[in-house]
Parts: sequence; structure tokens; C-alpha cells
Amino acid sequence: MPHTRRHRLVFFPPATCYVGRRLGWTIGDNAMPWLWAVFTVIASFGQVLRNAQQRELTATLGTVGATHVRFLFGLPFGLLFLMIVLAATRLPLPHLTGTALAWTGTAALAQIGATALLLAAMRDRSFVVITAYAKTEAMQVALFGLLFLGDRVTLSLAAAILIATIGVLLVSWPRSTGGEAFTWKPALLGIGSGAMFAIAAIGFRGGIRALDTPSFVVAATTILALGLAIQTVVLSAYLFLFDRKTLMDIFRLWRPSLLAGFTGAFASQMWYLAFALETAAKVRTLALIEIPMAQVVSRNLFKQTLASREALGIALIVAGVVLLLNS
Repeated sequence: MPHTRRHRLVFFPPATCYVGRRLGWTIGDNAMPWLWAVFTVIASFGQVLRNAQQRELTATLGTVGATHVRFLFGLPFGLLFLMIVLAATRLPLPHLTGTALAWTGTAALAQIGATALLLAAMRDRSFVVITAYAKTEAMQVALFGLLFLGDRVTLSLAAAILIATIGVLLVSWPRSTGGEAFTWKPALLGIGSGAMFAIAAIGFRGGIRALDTPSFVVAATTILALGLAIQTVVLSAYLFLFDRKTLMDIFRLWRPSLLAGFTGAFASQMWYLAFALETAAKVRTLALIEIPMAQVVSRNLFKQTLASREALGIALIVAGVVLLLNS
């Protein structure tokens, strides 16, 4: 990624916002060094809830319809977040450059594909197992760097890839009971989802860096709203042209859809705030708590159990990603 503008962290100007002064959310203030961890935990939990909510809607709306819910009903909240941030920082809306639009457009389309693949995979395998597949996103970012940027492969990186790959094989292997047939489809869908999420992360980061504003928070929230707008227009047009019944069903189920939209937009906002305060490596490492969170949701909401071999596979995936991020 070419060098682009660096943004300062501006939450609330000290002279204009009493809350900002009290919390210490201003430039150069380290009074709350643990705040990034709070944002990451909240984002991880919100993402698990959003995935669960969308999974429930898949049975009624189908994969594309449930995917659209996240964007269509998340857009109003993304715009609301942007209004709040602009009012709190008293900064203008940054100019949307061609570079920012290109990065964000690519990321928005990749995220649509990632969400659709994730929900399609969840129709065939358990919620927690597919979540584990998708969490190979961090590992795939490193692989993309190796393939397209020529990044050097260290011994620890090679070990991380090997450990995580073994974990994926263990999770993918069918159970010996229950008559489950061997198939790679859920594994490929889940891993493909992680790959698309990795592309989306790179694109959104590029869009944020391309904006000319002194505040990282303003840049991040602007790109969040822009991405949701692009995704809403694309999927709304697709459903209007090819599946109007599903589009009408989405509005008919507006109550659960609104909740899923809010959860998704809120989780995305928390991710950006965490990245604004701490390195991506630390945030992504802590974000692995999403996998045990998904297990809790799977056990209590979907009544799904995890075989010991699948648990071992998930543990190896987590170990591989942790080793990768700390290599």
C-alpha cells in the first residue's frame, strides 16, 4: 500500500467537550491505555451477536437477503455515528478522493461476498466451526503479503501456517457419528469468507488513510458510512432487479433486521476505535476471543455441541493465528 496521510487521534477537542476532557480521549493522553482492549472485546462480542442474528434470518430471507440486512439496516446507524463524531470533533466532512472511493468500493464489494459466504457456510456446519474458519482472515493477510508483495517467510510464520492448516483439517473432517458425509464445501466457504474479509480489511484501511482529515476517528467513521452506502445501493439494486420478493420480506422483518443492522454497525465502529488506539497485531490477537464467544452462543442459542476433535482443531487454528500475529 503506498504511503498516505497519517491521521491524529482526535476524539473530542479539550476546549469544547467536557466529557472528552474527563475521559482523557484526546491527543497524547495515555491515562486510559487499556481502552483499546475494551473496544476490541465489545467489537468481538457485537460481531458474534450480529452473525448469530443474520444466521437466524437466513432461513427466512436466504443468503443474499440475510446479507443485505447487515448493510441496509446498518446504514442509518453508520450515518448517525458520523453525525455524532463530526459534531463532537467540530471537524468538517473530509473530501472523498478518488483513491478513497476506489479502496472503499473494493472493500465494500469484498465484504458483501465475505458475509454471503459466511452465512452460506453456516447452513451446513455449526456456528462456532464456521466462525473459526472465518478467523483465518489474519493468517490470509500474511499469505497475501507473501504472494503479492514478496514478504519474507520466517520460520515462525511457516510454523503458524502449518499449525493453522492442521487445525482447519481437523475441524473440516466429518464426525464419525450422525451419518455426516465428507465434504469440503463448508470449509471452502468459511475459508473463502475469511479471505474476502481480509481483502475488505485491507481496502477499508486504505480508504481511511486516503482521507485528508486530522482525525482518525472522523476518517474511520466516514469510510464506515461510505462503505455501508455502497453496499446498500449494490444489494438493493440486485434484489430489486432479480428478487423483489426477498426485498419485500426484508422490510416485513424490519424488527430483527434493524437489530442486526445496529449490531453490525456498532461492532464495526468499535473495531475502528480499537485500531485507532493500538496496533492491529494486538487488536487481532485479542479478537480471537470471538471463537470461544461463538462457542457460548452456539451452545446456548443454537443448541449445538462441539466434538473434541473440532475443539482441538479450533485450538490449533487459534494457536496458529496467535503465533502468526506475534512472529
